[in-house]
Amino acid sequence: MSIFYIIIGLVLLVIGGDLLVRSSVSLSFKLKLSKLVIGMTVVSFATSAPELIVSMQSAFSGHPDLALSNVIGSNIANIALVLGVTALIAPLNVDMEFFKINWPKMMIASLLLYLFLQNDLILSRLEGGFLLLLLVVFVIIIIYRARKLHKSAPEDIDESLKESPNYKIILWLVLGGTSLWFGSDLLVKGATDLAITLGVSERVIGVSMVALGTSIPELAASVIAALKKEKAISLGNLIGSNIFNIGSVLGITALIKPIHVQDVQLLHSDIFWMMGIAAALVPLALIPKRYSISRFEGFLLVGSYVLFIYLSFAK
Repeated sequence: MSIFYIIIGLVLLVIGGDLLVRSSVSLSFKLKLSKLVIGMTVVSFATSAPELIVSMQSAFSGHPDLALSNVIGSNIANIALVLGVTALIAPLNVDMEFFKINWPKMMIASLLLYLFLQNDLILSRLEGGFLLLLLVVFVIIIIYRARKLHKSAPEDIDESLKESPNYKIILWLVLGGTSLWFGSDLLVKGATDLAITLGVSERVIGVSMVALGTSIPELAASVIAALKKEKAISLGNLIGSNIFNIGSVLGITALIKPIHVQDVQLLHSDIFWMMGIAAALVPLALIPKRYSISRFEGFLLVGSYVLFIYLSFAK
């Protein structure tokens, strides 16, 4: 039954997340927000909703390690697995924004999370609020720079949502929220039961199955785009997702209920994997070919993810 709960929970999270994105984008158009702002804020927040609800559900139900491991594992999967698989299919170009803004912000957010947790094994309300504030500053900076550099709006925003009637927006919002809530409830229940059955910690299930499950939509979209030789998911999007996971998911969860670390392996191992894989992006993007992540480097990233999962269960 544990696997069944996890599968149904993940399906509901994917459906709920999609409906929430639709309702959020439609509502944003009604409020006359530009596509640039919608793409960089509304869509990013909405796509982080599954991780947010899972983390909140975990914290409230007395499983804080799931809340933390979900985010840490998702951040590892976004870079090592999603980016790695995408690069295997089609090599990626790296722009200067990665070096100037995106990568430094991701590393700052990751280091702050480590310092906050290492200090007293608790992510307090004050610390959660600070992470959320850091995210707001980041969003303001990238919107300002995008306008200054006259960047075009994201291409994947469905403009037909402008015409969505109010009743559809409300229906999508209600159904999306309901799916997210029940999906997260089933996922947390299934994950905790599976941990007991396999004799492993909740942390292990969180950084592996739960994190992988919440990263599946990004992986699927990336693979489909790359196979169609369309513009694959960008490095900036994945890094932005990692920053949103720390700033909004853990920030908001900690504001509502402080998160206590129970399994110290999260701090002795997993978070170092998260920071190490993120740090490795710079040499990968510069060596041997500058401003590019090749198929071989994609292979190295995927290999590192497989090794991480293996070591998580082996300990």
